[in-house]
Amino acid sequence: QVQLVESGGGLVQAGGSLRLSCVDSGRTFSNRAMAWFRQAPGKEREFVATSYSGDNTLYADSVKDRFFISRDKAKNTLYLLMNTLKPEDTATYFCAARSTSYWASRVPFEFDYWGQGTQVTVSS
Repeated sequence: QVQLVESGGGLVQAGGSLRLSCVDSGRTFSNRAMAWFRQAPGKEREFVATSYSGDNTLYADSVKDRFFISRDKAKNTLYLLMNTLKPEDTATYFCAARSTSYWASRVPFEFDYWGQGTQVTVSS
């Protein structure tokens, strides 16, 4: 059974750091593209970062050089290290996986599986 479970969200002051984790409990996506998206209240879900085709990564401009996506295949876990957090980073963060593709995508509908989300709140 495919299941993605996120953790690591919380409340942090601006300038702080958090690390999100997403466990692929079904051990399904070790070689598939996975990504982090976020959604703030009243806004559309937006791309944050993706890990694809081996060790390749791609980031949204708004988080480049502050956020870092990584993957521990032995632990079936995707991470998002978030540094220098800003109030505008406040959102629910979702882990997502493509069931058949290794390639990068920034588009939510191209991802087949989603976690339940973890809340990140950055205070000013």
